Amino acid sequence: MASAGSFGRLSLLLALSLCSALASTVPGEAPRRFWIEGDAFWKDGARFQIVGGDVHYFRIVPEYWKDRLLRAKALGLNTIQTYVPWNLHEPEPQSWEFKGFADIESYLRLAQELEMLVMLRVGPYICGEWDLGGFPPWLLTIEPALKLRSSDSTYLFLVERWWRVLLPKVAPLLYENGGPIIMVQIENEFGSFGDDKNYLHYLVQLARRYLGNDIVLYTTDGGTTNTLKNGAILQDDVFAAVDFSTGDDPWPIFRLQKKYNLPGKSAPLSAEFYTGWLTHWGESIATTTASSTAKALKSILCRNGSAVLYMAHGGTNFGFYNGANTGQTEFEYKADLTSYDYDAPIKEHGDVHNPKYKALRRVIHECTGTPLHPLPADIERASYGLVKLQKVASFFDIFDKICDPLKVAVSEQPLSMELTGQMFGFLLYVSEYQGKGPYSILSIPKVFLLIISFVDMHSSSLLLGLIYAVGT
Repeated sequence: MASAGSFGRLSLLLALSLCSALASTVPGEAPRRFWIEGDAFWKDGARFQIVGGDVHYFRIVPEYWKDRLLRAKALGLNTIQTYVPWNLHEPEPQSWEFKGFADIESYLRLAQELEMLVMLRVGPYICGEWDLGGFPPWLLTIEPALKLRSSDSTYLFLVERWWRVLLPKVAPLLYENGGPIIMVQIENEFGSFGDDKNYLHYLVQLARRYLGNDIVLYTTDGGTTNTLKNGAILQDDVFAAVDFSTGDDPWPIFRLQKKYNLPGKSAPLSAEFYTGWLTHWGESIATTTASSTAKALKSILCRNGSAVLYMAHGGTNFGFYNGANTGQTEFEYKADLTSYDYDAPIKEHGDVHNPKYKALRRVIHECTGTPLHPLPADIERASYGLVKLQKVASFFDIFDKICDPLKVAVSEQPLSMELTGQMFGFLLYVSEYQGKGPYSILSIPKVFLLIISFVDMHSSSLLLGLIYAVGT
C-alpha cells in the first residue's frame, strides 16, 4: 500500500503527465507530425516538399553558425542536413565532447530558431570526406581487430555505447517532440560497401529504442539496382532515398527508388544533389557551372520532387580531420584538402554574390514559390598584411625538449600511430640502419602518408617524421 506521501507524489506525476499530454494536443491544433504517404512527404496535414542543403556544424566555427544558416535560408532552403561525426564527440573511449564545435544541441536549436527543419545523419559511419569516415581512430587499436560496418559484436557494442549517449540528446529535438528534426539517417551509402543486412537491422532497432517509432528513418544510396538492393532496409519500413550524378535524368532513378520502398512510401528525394565536388591534394580545384547545376535542380523541384543540396555550404576540414579516398588500387591514396568549399553556392568564407547562388535561388523560387528572404549583410573582412617568419631553432635543436623519454615505444616492427596512443598529427620513428656498401637504397613500399626522412651520416640513424592520415 502506498503511503500518503507517495500517493501525493503519484498524483502529482499523473497530473504532470496529463498536462503534458494536453499541451501536445491543444484543442483546435493538430499534433506536430511528419510522415510519408501517397509517395509524398506530409507535415502537419499538408504535402511538403523538402528543399534542403547540407551545412555541417563541425565545418564552421560556432560564431558563424547563424550567419551560414541565414544564407542557406535566403537561398530558399527549408531544411538543413548534417552528419554527426563520432570521432569529434568521442575522441577517446568514453570521453565525450559536446562543447564548441561539438555542441550539436545548440546548432539544432539554432536551426529551429531560424524556422528550419533538420535531417540528421547519425552514422555511425558518415563518409563525408571526413577522417576515417567519422570513426574514432582508437577503434583501430582494439584486438582482435574490429570488422567495422558489420555485425561484429564488439563493434556493435561500441556503436550502442555511442548512440546511448547521442540519441537521448537528439530525442527531445524530434519534430513530434517540438523540435526541428524530421528525419534521421541510418549509416551512409552502405549499399556501395557491403550487404550485411543484420547490421542494418540492428541499427534500426537501436535507433527506434531511443527515438521511438514515429520518426522517419532513412537511408541514402546510389541510384542503381545493386546499391539500393544492398543498402535499403525495406522490411523495417526505413525510407530509401537516392543520390546520383548531377545532370543525370532523375525520374528513372526515382522510379527505381520506388522498388525499394513500401507501397506509397517513396517520395522522390535526391538526398545528395551535388552542387560541386570534392578536391584532393595535387588536383585542380573542382568546379561546376551555375547553369548546369540550376538546370538539374529545376528538373527535380519543378516536378514536385525533393532535393538536398550537397553542399549548400561546404566549410572547412579543420585540423587533421580531412579524410581521404582510394582509387582503383591500394596505392591510390587521395587525401582531401583542408578546404571543403566544394564549389557550393555559399562559399567557404560565406560569399553568396556568385552566379551559382543566384541561379539556384532563382530556380527554387520559380519551382516552389518560396518567398525570397533578404540576404544577410556580408561579414567584414580584414587583411593581416605580410606575415614574416623567422627561424628560431632547428628541429634537432629542440628534439630532446619536445620528446618525452617516458612516451617512447620500442618495437621490432614500426607501430601504427594509433597503437602509440596518438590519433592525429606527427609521429617520429627512429631506427638504426647499417649500410651495405658505398651507397644503399632505402625502400618503404605502400606509403599512404607523407614521410620526411633525416639521415645522420655519423651514427647511421634514420629518423622518419611523418604525417599520418586515415580517411575514406
